[in-house]
Order: sequence, then C-alpha cells, then structure tokens
Amino acid sequence: MIEGVKHIVAVASGKGGVGKSTVTVNLALAMAAEGYRVGVLDADIYGPSQAQMLGIAEGTRPKAIGENRFQPLEAHGIQAMSMAFMVDVREPMVWRGPMVAGAFQQMLNQTLWDEVDYLFIDMPPGTGDIQLTLAQKVPVDGAVIVTTPQDIALLDARKGIEMFRKVKVPVLGVVENMSLHTCSQCGHTEPVFGEGGGERIASEYQTRLIGRLPLSLDIRQQVDGGHPSVVAEPDGEVAATFREMARQVAAQIDTGQGDSSPTISFSD
Repeated sequence: MIEGVKHIVAVASGKGGVGKSTVTVNLALAMAAEGYRVGVLDADIYGPSQAQMLGIAEGTRPKAIGENRFQPLEAHGIQAMSMAFMVDVREPMVWRGPMVAGAFQQMLNQTLWDEVDYLFIDMPPGTGDIQLTLAQKVPVDGAVIVTTPQDIALLDARKGIEMFRKVKVPVLGVVENMSLHTCSQCGHTEPVFGEGGGERIASEYQTRLIGRLPLSLDIRQQVDGGHPSVVAEPDGEVAATFREMARQVAAQIDTGQGDSSPTISFSD
C-alpha cells in the first residue's frame, strides 16, 4: 500500500485530447466536496497540466522532508504532486520509458500524502510504461475511462479498458465528455462529436456510464484559470454532475461492486 493513502483511482483515456485531466481535477474536487480527503497525482510526465488547473503558481516547489521525501502542495483543499513542481514548465522531458516510469514511482512513493481517502492519478495517454508500472506496482482500486462520443476516441478507450482488464484492475465506469454543445448565441444544441458513444462502450464492456459532460467554453476557461468548475460554480449543473460521479465511484469502491445509481446527463 502507498503510505498515507486508502484508495487509488486511475483516470485514463487511451487517447489524448478528450478532457481526461479536466475530468480528473473536477472529480477529485467533487470527492473533496463530499467530505473526503483527496489527492491528485499528475502522472503525465511529458505534459503535466494539473498545476495550472489547480491554480498553483509557476515555480512553486514542494517542501523537501529529509533526504528524499516531499510534502505535496495544496490547492482548493486537495493535495497535489506533479512533475510541473519539479522542473521548469517550458522544459521538455526528453526521457526514455524506464526513466519516466521511475519518475512516476518516485512521485508516488516519496510524496508524504496526508491521510488521503482517495488519490486520483491523472494517467498519460496510451497504454505504455506508466500504465504498466501502475498495474504492477500499485494497488489500484479501480479506473475511470474518459472518452468523447466520437468513434476514433472510442477505439482508444476500448484499448484502455482492455489494458485494465488484463492487469485485473476494475473499470468503475465511463465518462462521456463533450457530449453536447449549446451555442451561446442562439441556444441551439447539437452533438458535435456524435451520439451515444459512451453508452455503447459501457454496455459493450458491462460497466456503467457514470456521467455525461457538455462541450463548454466555461469548463475550459475555468480550468485554464486555475478554478475548475466544481469550485468556480459549486451550485452549477456541471458541479452537480461531478459530485454524482464522485458518489458513484465511492459507492463502487466501498462495496466492491457496481450499484444501480442513475446516470446524470445533460438535456436540451
């Protein structure tokens, strides 16, 4: 077990550009809003984004404890660790796979997590070294798969689900991001990336669709500004969706199996 951590949830996509990091940070903040102690580990070594999404100022460094331990930074009431805290954000990480996997293990094991109930790991795209290291070295309670309804995104989401199945990590559910877009000028709503993809893949793999999220300018602006939707508009529809998703994740981990909680979705 990871010292100071009760449960670990991986948030993965298999493909970049589907909003996985945005889902991770909002889901973590929603879990904290439900009363749990929460941490976020940004495992995307090549392209860490959680520091900006949490509004942690560039150049902020974690406090060193002893020779090789670090105290996680805090923002919006949750603990966080990211490679962005260790290096200049403009510096490319030109590392081979084993170095990346080693850096991930160091961040996970050398961070002094403070009695975290749920640690959310923001996984990098794909099914490579970090994913394999996570599966082999870390007691993961479950994984959440993020996709868009688009067929191309679903191809990679399937690979992500299959990977977790092969390494015996339960898939807690699928999040369909960018489901609908509502025009800010005329109010017309349309499924820009297609319809029903998340529901189809959840049914195909006998898991659940735990939530649908809109393609929204507000969501993008809020994470870019360091105030994700759950803290920027805690009483809004998006925050309510994330909180219901958090309840479903917690319920499945607590019981060790799925339940019959309803799926929250956006309508016209």
